[in-house]
Amino acid sequence: MSEDDINMEEYPTEIHDYLAAFEKSLGSVDEMLKTMMSVSRSELLQKLEPLEQAKLDLVSVYTLNSMFWVYLATQGINPKEHPVKQELERVRTYMNKVKEIADKKKASKLDKGAASRFVRNALWEPNAENEHTSKTPAKGKKRK
Repeated sequence: MSEDDINMEEYPTEIHDYLAAFEKSLGSVDEMLKTMMSVSRSELLQKLEPLEQAKLDLVSVYTLNSMFWVYLATQGINPKEHPVKQELERVRTYMNKVKEIADKKKASKLDKGAASRFVRNALWEPNAENEHTSKTPAKGKKRK
């Protein structure tokens, strides 16, 4: 038997595409980790604003816990019954809080001066209307 025949017998052929995609994803994760590890954490945090630092920390924690989730699954342990599930939920809660803060920061602020000018100019002014109508002759009346 050749090596390919042995490899094909180790797992069902139906999952070959899924395993290939999984291997490709692992390669992407490996490249990302190499990039992140090439810069010291303190150097990276100095370049970021506090909100961005919080996002980085939360994504890092969530990624590590997700990888542990996958590890548990590969070991035949149900991760849904493991404390890692509560940890992922806790981190997700904090991620939502940071997202809310970022959304509030991005929200447009009301310029009260511009709003009052807009409303004032958009309102009907009876004096200007009366002057405009008094300059035009009324219909139906004859001029002498």
